[in-house]
Amino acid sequence: MRNLTLILAATVLAGCGGAPEKKADEPRKAAKREGPMPDVYRVRFDTTKGPFVVEVHKDWAPKGAERFWKLVNMRFFDDTRFFRVRPTFVIQFGLSGDPQTNSLMNAMPIADDPVKQKNVRGMVSFAQAGKGTRRTQIFVNMKDNRALDRDGFAPFGQVVEGMEVLERLYAGYGEWSPPGSGPSATRIQSEGNAYLDSKFPRLDRLLKAVVLD
Repeated sequence: MRNLTLILAATVLAGCGGAPEKKADEPRKAAKREGPMPDVYRVRFDTTKGPFVVEVHKDWAPKGAERFWKLVNMRFFDDTRFFRVRPTFVIQFGLSGDPQTNSLMNAMPIADDPVKQKNVRGMVSFAQAGKGTRRTQIFVNMKDNRALDRDGFAPFGQVVEGMEVLERLYAGYGEWSPPGSGPSATRIQSEGNAYLDSKFPRLDRLLKAVVLD
């Protein structure tokens, strides 16, 4: 994925990030950030079904908010896929189409945040598989999933525009594998978009993500 791996390494290890300049066709001005992360910021995701906007609150989950900020500003989410689409549970994304980038980020987990907000419809959290395992995978709660609160899933943001877009994402492949017949997160990490485009061509895409002024 061009020079994304090198950009990620430099940005994450240096602890800073900057978004590219605004393009003429962007409907709102994208923020070019070189200073500290704001306490509250918004990110617009353009997808194959339309846009949605996530509002992030640092005080909800500081470490998660900072990792999300860095991922957006290094364009990590651009040209990735919604690989787990369960409209009555969660929509999950956040694996790179480039295997080298996935390998790099797997070596950079972030520490846990305490759960201060509830996993209700529209709230956004990092996926995790136990303590200290949050990396890049993110999910949007499509219903009230309060049982996730006690399992340590700490919401850091909320979809404030475009929940109807997420409801339209292609869900025909079912649950991911295992236990279902949908995409395998392990294979996405090792094979990237080549695997998804070959085996699951109808998945909707995240075209780009930008921080908004």
